[in-house]
Amino acid sequence: MATKAERQEALRRWREHCDNIQRMTIVPVESEADRLRRIERARRDYAFFVSYYFPHYCTDKTTGKTIPSAKFHIDAARTILKSHDLRAVFQWARGHAKSTHMDVMIPMWLHCQKQREINVMVIVGKSEDNAITLLGDIQAELQYNQRYIADFGEQYNAGNWQNGQFVTQDETAFFALGRGQSPRGLRYRENRPDYIVIDDLDDDELCQNDSRVRKMTDWVKEALFGTLGAQGGRFIMVGNLISKCSVLAEISKSGGVRVSKVNVYGKDGKPSWPEFWTPERIEAKAAFQGYRAFQKEYMNNPLTEGAVFRADWIRWKPALPLREYAQLVGYTDPSFKPTTKNDYKASKLWGKTKSGELHLIECFCRQTTVVEMVRWQYDLYERVREQNAVCLFYMEANFMQDIILDEFRREGAVRGYQLPLIPDKRKKPDKFQRIEAVSPLWERGFVFYNEKKKSDPDMQAGLEQTLAFEKGMSGHDDSPDADEGAIYKLQQATRRDAFEPVIREYHNNSKYTW
Repeated sequence: MATKAERQEALRRWREHCDNIQRMTIVPVESEADRLRRIERARRDYAFFVSYYFPHYCTDKTTGKTIPSAKFHIDAARTILKSHDLRAVFQWARGHAKSTHMDVMIPMWLHCQKQREINVMVIVGKSEDNAITLLGDIQAELQYNQRYIADFGEQYNAGNWQNGQFVTQDETAFFALGRGQSPRGLRYRENRPDYIVIDDLDDDELCQNDSRVRKMTDWVKEALFGTLGAQGGRFIMVGNLISKCSVLAEISKSGGVRVSKVNVYGKDGKPSWPEFWTPERIEAKAAFQGYRAFQKEYMNNPLTEGAVFRADWIRWKPALPLREYAQLVGYTDPSFKPTTKNDYKASKLWGKTKSGELHLIECFCRQTTVVEMVRWQYDLYERVREQNAVCLFYMEANFMQDIILDEFRREGAVRGYQLPLIPDKRKKPDKFQRIEAVSPLWERGFVFYNEKKKSDPDMQAGLEQTLAFEKGMSGHDDSPDADEGAIYKLQQATRRDAFEPVIREYHNNSKYTW
């Protein structure tokens, strides 16, 4: 429970927020006919409703530009308006305005319809204090948004968000509940809740305990869902998928639940909300957070470190001069998409020492184009030759398509020679089985990473993928796949060199002559 000082600070911030709402929602001078036309449009056009009544939310603080609603915002609002009996989960990436739309804008859109679409709203947070803060956002709008008040009348009547409930003049009631609090008997006069939104219920601590997740899932399905009346209502859960063991994941798998999943990058490799999330803004986040954290927070793809590889298996030591390695192999996994920056391309230089250690010497692991990858491989080949070393360069045969080979030819024409690239025609078994099969080499201490590359962004990106690798993962696995390919080739060469045929004298005692 919040302390007195924390409550006072929350109230101060809330009042600042209310002042900003009043300042940003000045009512334009217009005719009554224009006002009525706008109201009619606002009730049917959600994007217009948001842009007119919420300029304080729709302005990019960095650029000062207006941010329009994304298509997935509009689709969600339309679905919720049309569906009076709805069970839905909105798995939206961080920073995609899920709380703003689900906790504030959509309820207010339902509230201002010609026939009111909401009577009792309940906001559920991971704690009571968190839920009360969320409730304060919608009370601030209903009490101080001048444009909304001018078009739909005075709203606020009684109650206070700090006490967890308030009521509007048309007797629409709003309540806040914390995770696990008893909602039984919750109603306002004759009306039971008809809009329940569960906002970011999960946290890292909860998700580490299977028993607590099951208990909280039961609470959501039984006590909370049971507060809806016989006619049903809109039962909504929002959050990003921070763990596969989470309440959000369990509710998403329940029968009759609609699931909307929005990642920062769509399936086409482009930003899902390009008006706000530019590629540069996304890449800045990814570069700071690292692969695994970025996948969890922005791609709804939680990855568990240690599922196959463990962090304490990663060992570092200085690489040898290249000519001192018994064998060198370069292996490339260029990915299927040659143009998108959303797909990783991995190229590795591995060496095997005379004592049998495996060293990862150089690493290329980037979201980039084939052109940059090809240029890096040519540069690597020249560094190997400068040290009078011999290295075999492999690429999986399936990837050696015309569009990729054309880039090698073009770069070779510029440099005056063609890279001696060998297709790997191995019929590969299941990827997970292949990569898992080489993981004991890490565990037993045969694998070492180049100490000089410890802070290298490519090496770190590759390590993130390796540590995040697990069965059925939907994230990128290009780096460990390239590692497995190189190690297979090194071990294949070792087995071949170690084979010594045994020649014995053979006596044919058969009476038959063939």
